[in-house]
Amino acid sequence: MNYLAKSASLAVIALCMASPSLAVEGFSRLSSLPVYKNLPKGNELVTETGAEIITSAMNGTMLVYTDSALEAIGKVNIFDPASPKAAGVIMVGGEPTSVTVKGNYAYTGVNTSKSYKEPSGYLAVIDLTTDKIAAKCDVAGQPDSVALSPDGKYLAVAVENERDEELNDGLLPQGPAGHLATFAVSDEGNLSNCKAVTITDLTGLAEIAPSDPEPEFVSINSKNQAVITLQENNHIALVDLENNKIIRHFSAGTSTVSGVDSSKDKSISLTDDLTDIRREPDAVSWIDDNRFVTANEGDYKGGSRGFTVFSTAGDVLYDSGALTEELAVSMGQYPEKRSHKKGTEPEGVTVGTFGKDRLVFVGLERANLVGVFHDVETSGMPNNRLDLVQGLPSGGVGPEGIVAIPERGLLVIANEKDNAEDGYRSNVTIYKQGNEGAVLPQIVSVDGPDGKPIGWGALSGLTANPSDPSILYAVNDSFYSTADIFTLDVSASPARIVTARRLTKDGKPMENLDLEGIAAAEDGSFWVVSEAKPEKRQSQLLHVLPTGQVIKEIALPEAVEAQMLKHGLEGVALADDQLYIAVQREWKDDPKGYSKILSYDINKNIWGVLAYRLDKPESPAGGWVGLSEITSLGNGELAIVERDNKGGEDAAIKRLYRVSVRHTKPVPVGTKEIPVLEKELIRDLLVDMKTSKGWTPDKIEGLTVAADGTVYAVTDNDGVDDSNGETLFMNLGPVNKVLAQN
Repeated sequence: MNYLAKSASLAVIALCMASPSLAVEGFSRLSSLPVYKNLPKGNELVTETGAEIITSAMNGTMLVYTDSALEAIGKVNIFDPASPKAAGVIMVGGEPTSVTVKGNYAYTGVNTSKSYKEPSGYLAVIDLTTDKIAAKCDVAGQPDSVALSPDGKYLAVAVENERDEELNDGLLPQGPAGHLATFAVSDEGNLSNCKAVTITDLTGLAEIAPSDPEPEFVSINSKNQAVITLQENNHIALVDLENNKIIRHFSAGTSTVSGVDSSKDKSISLTDDLTDIRREPDAVSWIDDNRFVTANEGDYKGGSRGFTVFSTAGDVLYDSGALTEELAVSMGQYPEKRSHKKGTEPEGVTVGTFGKDRLVFVGLERANLVGVFHDVETSGMPNNRLDLVQGLPSGGVGPEGIVAIPERGLLVIANEKDNAEDGYRSNVTIYKQGNEGAVLPQIVSVDGPDGKPIGWGALSGLTANPSDPSILYAVNDSFYSTADIFTLDVSASPARIVTARRLTKDGKPMENLDLEGIAAAEDGSFWVVSEAKPEKRQSQLLHVLPTGQVIKEIALPEAVEAQMLKHGLEGVALADDQLYIAVQREWKDDPKGYSKILSYDINKNIWGVLAYRLDKPESPAGGWVGLSEITSLGNGELAIVERDNKGGEDAAIKRLYRVSVRHTKPVPVGTKEIPVLEKELIRDLLVDMKTSKGWTPDKIEGLTVAADGTVYAVTDNDGVDDSNGETLFMNLGPVNKVLAQN
């Protein structure tokens, strides 16, 4: 039976995320550990690291991962998974590519190639009790994936001998050919044929470059049959390890996917079709002895943006179609900048049985997500269907390794990418089945009128419906070419984006806007601010009808605009007939360490100004401090979000302050002596952000008070560009308790 996944209703997807079906319990996040904490003494904390492939050891109380940047494997103590501890690294003398464990031994493929034409490497056998390399076994080439058979008798290594992508545009063939290397493993964990590895020739199989197979990933079932993906060759081979015999091989085939975004245009639009795209699978994992699942990342000329279940006969039993793309869009983590390439780029996949439920976990490398899918066959319905349980933010950038530890109810994700300068670090994220940790995601979108999830991301401002406590509104910034006002339904968890209205002028979408703040008026209209960018656009205050039509554009006074530097307007609040606009950081005419709060009288069209004293940076990593939101509290009081530009453990200032404009009133623009607002700290928002148990984002950019007095806050995910892409949407509680906290 060939079952092609249809586009799932995102209303159903949202429901699954909020409350997984009774048959399958979802996962919540327990903790996250930055890999740089495992750096040896003497290394600076900004030293590049990277957790790539990960596995468990010591009955699930330890994690072992590869770190190619350090040429080491790292260890993490998860005896208490809610509080993981760095447990050191072991140098392996080359680039570790994969790792698996039996008993006290870790087996790591190590790449020592001098060049593409001279591939070399070995399998390092590492004693985890002494942290010493017990043996080095030549694999006759450049190793990639490593797998241990369920009975522990065989160890298989996919020897890729990868191509040079810069040579002849990466076209195959480029010898030498790759192969499968197999070792026999003793009960004690030693490799009996360490000096004479068994080689399985994989040439002559694929239609694409048959002389140059490039094995990518290997997995072994309980029959000691290995499945190997030849990614660039778009081929799959099955090998009987006991007899070193190829059982069967077949093309991975093609997939036609409808309703995806294949254009890099800074706008999410699931309207494109991809026809006969090569799957080019990367990771592969057995579901049972007769079925396996591939993550179809693509590398050469393919990548079908999903995953596929195959039978050992080579039949396609299930294909996910556009499901992973829709999942990423719904969660606000669709990588728009990758639309013209391979979209979410499914790369990792693993299978684990939790209780009676067999679950498939698919890592979306560019979306920084892991999709959790239920193998319905385990529920007595043999129709080869995988049902979505939930989407999990990976907690970092570039989820590469995934390991399930069912005996402890754990799921662990290794995020490979590491860049201290850009503000994100490689980390290991730990989830547990049940609600013991942080339940994620916190905000999703549902289907729009076209039946596809509403595209969203980079939320940069928040406001409340004046009369309906269940409705909020948000805007996105200039990461996207479109300027939208999103309607949020906060009556359930996760919060749901239920509509999007595009800002228009004369019937056409407005362009070149950078919305950074929004305030809802009693009549249903909105006031929004657009941040300027030198030589590209001016600062603007816009009045918008409920339909999204812009009816008034107001520029800053020329004398004020002339003082602007890089950081501009960052929020707007409406109090009676007065608008208050926060300027993020000091401009040319501001004293050092001070910013502006601008005012605008709606009826009199008069601009005013106040001064605001910024906190000094407190992060050990330095950086700057600025304003990112302003909200009316009523009675002449305003709430202001002040933050630094640091994330993770470098984050120090994410604070909510209260100021009063009852007695300290704005003065006309141009006045020499500008009154300084007295500010009162009312909440440390960093505490709230850390309850997500993950990497703390730097940009908390939205805060509002709903009609029933509930305070909400939201972070900006930067459109999943050089960030983990996760959006935190936080219910901070009743406003009277928030104001009384300090």
